[in-house]
Amino acid sequence: MTPAPPRSRFALAAVAAALILAGCSQGGAPDAAQQKAQVQATEAARDLNTYRQLLRIHNDQMAASMGEDIVQRYPDSAAAKEVQQTLPEVEKRWKEKSEKERLAALWQYQVAPMAGGTQSTAAIYDSQPADVRVQLVLRRHSSWGQSAFLYSDAHGFVCRGDCTIEAKFDDKLHPIKAYAPPTGEPALMIGDEKGFIALLERAKKISLPVTMQDGEKKVDLVYEVGGFVPDHWQPLPKQGGKK
Repeated sequence: MTPAPPRSRFALAAVAAALILAGCSQGGAPDAAQQKAQVQATEAARDLNTYRQLLRIHNDQMAASMGEDIVQRYPDSAAAKEVQQTLPEVEKRWKEKSEKERLAALWQYQVAPMAGGTQSTAAIYDSQPADVRVQLVLRRHSSWGQSAFLYSDAHGFVCRGDCTIEAKFDDKLHPIKAYAPPTGEPALMIGDEKGFIALLERAKKISLPVTMQDGEKKVDLVYEVGGFVPDHWQPLPKQGGKK
């Protein structure tokens, strides 16, 4: 057999070297893009496992946060696809729970001595305070009975004799009668406290437009009352009639 000319042998050697390098690139160590994909796949699998564990222990707050992170960081992954099957319901549960807790935290319940007796109160501040904050107070007193009133630390209310508050319960108009206490406290007493409390227990929001004594300024007091828990407002034994 006649040996190949020197140039032909050189060309064959170059082709063989190229084929060897190509084989090493395809079957050898991964390139940078492959390495990045492998790292992301490992991280996505790890985060997905954490998400599953959070679901098992019913930690919706952290599960929602972890699920959102998986979907944003690995949008085209199998992990993101699995998370998206449960994430909307998890986020819905968490939002409902957090809103329920927020509304409940607006109320303060207390039992304490008061004017020769004991009083149990449930109180909430207005959600859109102006210059002065006003509390809506539900009170049971061992001697005075049950009452509901608005109370301001700084200013009283304009109410000459009996007055009418154009109250709204969840944006439905329901006027209520009120009167200023004869003893001069910066308060506004609600006439039909039983009817008012019954409406409050069914409402999410109450709007009470009133006029403050300071410059006879008109303000619209808004109370987010949806977190009221009647059982937390303790009943008290009566020692006498309501004054």
